[in-house]
Amino acid sequence: MAALIVGLVASGIGGAGGGVLTGGKAIGNQLAALMGSFYGPVGVIPGLIVGLIALAFLK
Repeated sequence: MAALIVGLVASGIGGAGGGVLTGGKAIGNQLAALMGSFYGPVGVIPGLIVGLIALAFLK
């Protein structure tokens, strides 16, 4: 459970940073960070869940 929470927090932080880097000048840093923190975990959550399930079966 802790790995899931850490993964979600890290993906939100990474998404916010990526949003600022890619769209900070065009739409402003705060809006880019907000949008990145929402859309960043979209790609990470399925992989994180599949990876944790795979680790559970290997254990």
